[in-house]
Amino acid sequence: MSPRCRSSLVLVVAFCLLITAHCTFHTLDHIKAKASDAAQGRAVVGLLRRLLGNRSAEFVVSVNRSLSNDSLDVCELRSSKNNKIVAVGSTGVAVASGIYNYLKYFCNCHISWSGNQLDVPRPLPRLSGVLRINTQHRFRYYQNVCTFSYSSVWWNWARWEREIDWMALNGINLPMAFTGQEALWQEVYRALGLNQLEIEEFFSGPAFLAWNRMGNMFKFGGPLPQSWHVNQLLLQFKILERMRSFGMIPVLPAFSGNIPKGILRLYPEANVTRLGPWAQFNCSFSCSYILDPRDPLFLQIGSLYLSQVVKQFGTDHIYNTDTFNEMTPPSSDPDYLSAVSRSVFASMTAVDPQAIWLMQGWLFFSDAAFWKPAQIQALLHGVPLGRMIVLDLFAETEPIFSYTESFYGQPFIWCMLHNFGGNSGFFGTVESINSGPFKALSFPNSTMVGIGMTPEGIEQNPVMYELMSELAWRKEPVNLSKWVSLYAVRRYGSTQEDLAAAWRLLFASVYNCTIPHYRNHNHSPLVRRPSFHMNTEIWYDPADLFKAWKLIVEAAPSLMSKETFRYDLVDVTRQVLQDLTTSFYQDIADAFWNQKLPELLTAGGVLVYDLLPELNRLLSSNRNFLLGTWLEQARFLGIDEKEAQLYEMNARNQVTLWGPDGEILDYANKEWGGLMEDYYAQRWGLFVHMLVDCLDSGQPFKQDTFNQAVFQVEKGFIYNGRKYPTKPQGDTYEIAHRIFLKYYPQALKTL
Repeated sequence: MSPRCRSSLVLVVAFCLLITAHCTFHTLDHIKAKASDAAQGRAVVGLLRRLLGNRSAEFVVSVNRSLSNDSLDVCELRSSKNNKIVAVGSTGVAVASGIYNYLKYFCNCHISWSGNQLDVPRPLPRLSGVLRINTQHRFRYYQNVCTFSYSSVWWNWARWEREIDWMALNGINLPMAFTGQEALWQEVYRALGLNQLEIEEFFSGPAFLAWNRMGNMFKFGGPLPQSWHVNQLLLQFKILERMRSFGMIPVLPAFSGNIPKGILRLYPEANVTRLGPWAQFNCSFSCSYILDPRDPLFLQIGSLYLSQVVKQFGTDHIYNTDTFNEMTPPSSDPDYLSAVSRSVFASMTAVDPQAIWLMQGWLFFSDAAFWKPAQIQALLHGVPLGRMIVLDLFAETEPIFSYTESFYGQPFIWCMLHNFGGNSGFFGTVESINSGPFKALSFPNSTMVGIGMTPEGIEQNPVMYELMSELAWRKEPVNLSKWVSLYAVRRYGSTQEDLAAAWRLLFASVYNCTIPHYRNHNHSPLVRRPSFHMNTEIWYDPADLFKAWKLIVEAAPSLMSKETFRYDLVDVTRQVLQDLTTSFYQDIADAFWNQKLPELLTAGGVLVYDLLPELNRLLSSNRNFLLGTWLEQARFLGIDEKEAQLYEMNARNQVTLWGPDGEILDYANKEWGGLMEDYYAQRWGLFVHMLVDCLDSGQPFKQDTFNQAVFQVEKGFIYNGRKYPTKPQGDTYEIAHRIFLKYYPQALKTL
């Protein structure tokens, strides 16, 4: 081929790709805010009233969608002559996030899961001209299918209202809205002819619904009481109304093919595959029944369900369902995989011709051996280009767009997963998230349409979510050192340089994991069943953490009135004691293998009788770290004692055994007051006692024997019936300062 022909061909290919990209995005033009401009303005006024009380009157708010000519959100703020801030934006979300930007950078204010710092100056600081805040990202997505089980499962409307306010302030316009879907499934199954027993044997308990929805498991923790369905349905109506009032686009659930066993009684000829076991579960709670999407029954059930969803919940045309989540498909034939996604999409368009399928891209990472380029492309191309949005779910660590040519033309959202299981524990990949979305946007023929946050569990590491949501409104990466210094000022309302220095240390170490393919799953020995094969590796230099701890403890006396500071004092001290537990564990193991009983008694005694009880006291002093709150919220949803006990069992099991026999043991571990004392400390106590007995008697340590004994402790916690405090106890500063005086020298010795 001549050079001229070759260059012409390159131009043609480039032009075709450009046309494809344009058409791809054009298919999303109908995805718009439903509420009127006036209604969205009123929603922001309500938010400001909840947040600022009387001072909300100092903001003049309006929404004018014509402010944006390209469907990308924008907000403009200016000062008026009478010292008010006038904010106008293209949507309610744009206005709310514009005002939050002003509150952060002009008023040094801060809003988070762990408390607000809202010392708003009087009068409001003036803007010299027009402050214009806009985004390059059509969508700012939020939540993970798992978040509804790990974090929001027991929420009431007051807690949901706070979260939706937080979403609006942080610019979220594409939130998942999965609450209450089982109530509609129950109606569909009844209409198909299933009896109540068959339905009850399908749904899992509330704390495990995420994996029931994804087809991983059924029944465990159930049955779901009828009051649950009623409560969740009412909640969903409120959630949707509020989300839409801000101009958000809620993502609703669709059918993936996961069916109750009872369908086989009604349709014995249906093409159903029974999957193998999931995780460590046996087939009494897993081995789900999956209806082949090519079977005509799939279209019937899928469209019956989605028509219920649209009828009850309305629609914004984006639906999520995930086929093959952590499950290997029965065939790797590309024709089969294309037929599957074509059928799933057909069950959506049969009800809503404007449907867009939002799919988690997790399967391509979790089963990479199966999902080779041909298989990925086949699944994605079963849906017309632009009618599917893929969540690149774990892009900060395992970006999939980069080796799939931008998902072979389908639009995608670059997401930060960050957290697994709602674990406590500091973690972050600040360098990766600071650069990743910008690299993805400039990737050749990029089909990126948004930026997202997809944590399995929330209410931890608030700094990571503030940074990530802010990056959606930035044109280039931030200076991390400068950004986090200003974060410290906002979070505490204090310009003390030591606080900024502490945060710079944290950002450069514990919040900057750069190990390739690292999965932040808190594997600290503190929160894992003891053994001699525990993971003690960390990705940062603990010296940086200890220095930051010292700076924060020394700054504490003048800042204890700030809720945000009290939280961070507990959280930093908690992280230090987590690291020290690892050090004591290594001392215990060394003493045992070297048969040094005095050293074993010393290290084991300090850990079990001092460090862990002190940590329990510290956690119990702050309302954000209480087991009692989690259990009380669960029990509150029961309409009688039987239901309250069912929900409490769900709540206790999820954060410990995760299954009847510890199938996913400690996956959702939490460092909470009460749990530390009656679960983690009990296990460590048993471990140390057994090791002492072995040295005393000259017998070898047998892990199996220990596992059987410790399982009784773990199971005992689930059914101990103990009531745990729901109000903080003790003086946080006094406890943290005592721990510092005792353990700071010990910490330095470990370096």
